[in-house]
Amino acid sequence: MPRKSRIDAPGALHHIIARAIDRRKIFQTDEDRDNFLSRLGDILKETKTECYAWALIPNHFHLLLRTSNVSISTVMRRLLTGYAIWYNRRHRRFGHLFQNRYKSILCQQDVYLLELVRYIHLNPLRAGLVADLRSLDSYPYSGHSVLMAKVKYEWQNTDKILKLFGEKTIIARHAYREYVNKGIEQGKRSDLTGGGLVRSVGGWTALKALRAAKVFEKADERILGDGEFVESVLKAANEAMERKYDLQARGFTLSKVASRVAEVMGIEQQTVWAAGRHRDAVQARSLLCYWAVRELGIPMISLSRRLDLSVTAIAKAVIRGEKLANVKKYSLIDK
Repeated sequence: MPRKSRIDAPGALHHIIARAIDRRKIFQTDEDRDNFLSRLGDILKETKTECYAWALIPNHFHLLLRTSNVSISTVMRRLLTGYAIWYNRRHRRFGHLFQNRYKSILCQQDVYLLELVRYIHLNPLRAGLVADLRSLDSYPYSGHSVLMAKVKYEWQNTDKILKLFGEKTIIARHAYREYVNKGIEQGKRSDLTGGGLVRSVGGWTALKALRAAKVFEKADERILGDGEFVESVLKAANEAMERKYDLQARGFTLSKVASRVAEVMGIEQQTVWAAGRHRDAVQARSLLCYWAVRELGIPMISLSRRLDLSVTAIAKAVIRGEKLANVKKYSLIDK
């Protein structure tokens, strides 16, 4: 059965789990872990992706990320590819380091944000890497120690999480730690990493209760959330996919999009592809990026190669292009 494509959207919350191939180690030394975190931090800053929780285990890692205008697939491709190349060179090995497909679960923030933060940060304790909560407080390879102010990583968004526990940082930090402590006895939470509706409603017992009450909810293994949330996400994803295929059927390519940009802006097409900071060129390039990424679904990494710009620059151009299209009422299709 073919695997379903990933679901993503600007501002989506993702629980990422990536494992080593054949259950091997992806982190053998602290130098490995430090290199990975350095790469992660750089990519998060460049792509304006927020990180709320993370944990490194010898043969896998967890991340809780909120995307900006750069897709989660672009973020993860850069992270996994860059680290794998470095790791193979350092350890004189060849071949794949990670399993071919990392797990990406799009999550309903209001319901699951704190549950996921706690679950992810307790991973080192469950894996036996630390003996107790006190040791976890200062363990440098989990975001828990950052929230406890024992370790500092500027790319981790601690304010967002601590403010959910209180306005004053000291009080909030104490309340957060108590919340984490209560989660220790829960052990492994398959409902947060499993599949489909069983995960979203909290296990088989809860699912059976819903069915007994004749309550049937939409489910999808790629999404962690209630039925209404799942339906809204799938509807948006399906509409975007239908739009993409419709445009492809109409013969829209990147070149045709560039032609349309020139038409609506009243400029020469060569200006759309022009480099530099001239106002017309910047606006045209921004509109091109917006329509190419959001309408045609062209990956930012592919567009960056075509325009000889960084992925970060493409992401910023998409934002500018969206604003321009909204203000000027530009439409890709001539209505």
